[in-house]
Amino acid sequence: MEFSKKLQQLPTQFFAALVHKVNSALAEGRDVINLGQGNPDQPTPPHIIEALQQAAENPQHHKYSPFRGIAELRQAAADFYKREYNVDIDAQTEVVILGGTKIGLVELPLAVLNPSDYMLLPDPGYPDYLSGVVLGDVNFDVMPLFAENDFLPDYNALSDEVKARAKLLYLNYPNNPTGGTATLEFFEETVRFAKEHNIIVSHDFAYGAIGFDGNKPISFLQAEGAKDVGIEMYTLSKTFNMAGWRIGFAVGNPKIIEAINVIQDHLFCSQFPAVQQAAAIALTSSQDCTIELRATYERRRNVLVEEAQRIGWQVTAPKGSFFAWLPVPFGYTSEQFADLLLDKADIAVAAGNGFGDYGEGFVRVGLLVSEERLREAIMRIEKLKLFH
Repeated sequence: MEFSKKLQQLPTQFFAALVHKVNSALAEGRDVINLGQGNPDQPTPPHIIEALQQAAENPQHHKYSPFRGIAELRQAAADFYKREYNVDIDAQTEVVILGGTKIGLVELPLAVLNPSDYMLLPDPGYPDYLSGVVLGDVNFDVMPLFAENDFLPDYNALSDEVKARAKLLYLNYPNNPTGGTATLEFFEETVRFAKEHNIIVSHDFAYGAIGFDGNKPISFLQAEGAKDVGIEMYTLSKTFNMAGWRIGFAVGNPKIIEAINVIQDHLFCSQFPAVQQAAAIALTSSQDCTIELRATYERRRNVLVEEAQRIGWQVTAPKGSFFAWLPVPFGYTSEQFADLLLDKADIAVAAGNGFGDYGEGFVRVGLLVSEERLREAIMRIEKLKLFH
């Protein structure tokens, strides 16, 4: 048996390859400090676990979920957006429940584009965006993200041809992998750009709860007219340490939401209702756990940046997300530096070129180990005498 041509065209799963390298090192008994992962290291807050336990005991939740999710979760998502961002969401027509937002990001091109249509992707960007390109039989152009522009795309730098053929645009702020954040002014510019060129916008708000230095990340839907052109995808994975629960949602333009609902009607029967019930509790109950989590990541960020600068590594502090985007030393490619750190210092990082051509020259470091392990990682790097 051979895989279908479609499967053969899919990109190599970047994170799977990274995990394989790390696991091989661990199997050799090496003490690897894994800074390459994007998997939250803290447990899900107890009140959410208790909500799941109680919901799982309810026989009503042992049945099939309604195809489009339980009403309580759709309403909770709408209430969450009103409370956190002062954005009005219709729980019936402007919310779609997702088994994690990766599903929404990959299936959206299948729902709103035709074969050979074009979409715009950030570069560097989340590698799994490319899975939707292949599965949807569509093409893409890239929007380079540069430090000098705060890792925001420059729409004016795109050619007239690229602007004319684009039908779907992906954004992600706070950004993976760069840690950059967006402004309301940028999102307002995005709305104008999308309206002028008839482009659908999908904002991946996975790290929406993680902003530093007292700055709360902006929702795309806070920009006037945003719902006219697009949607926003929100996962509970990062905000509530629920990565393994596989639950999230998208909100915004009702036609785009309906398109996702229709494709999901044919692919899924929604999520385990008890998980949905617990997710509703997470969204509507006290957010103290999120405040504490953000503070933890900020302390870790500060340790990483201070220690890196101490050894002469000229790095810039990320403004959001739980990632730092660090330049590689002179004379190394991203992959060479990542391999060197794993081979010589037992430190795993994600090579920047895995996030796109414009990621070359950087590595992504996750703030997902303790402050002590971050200090130890920099001390190991210091011994390699790569920085002065």
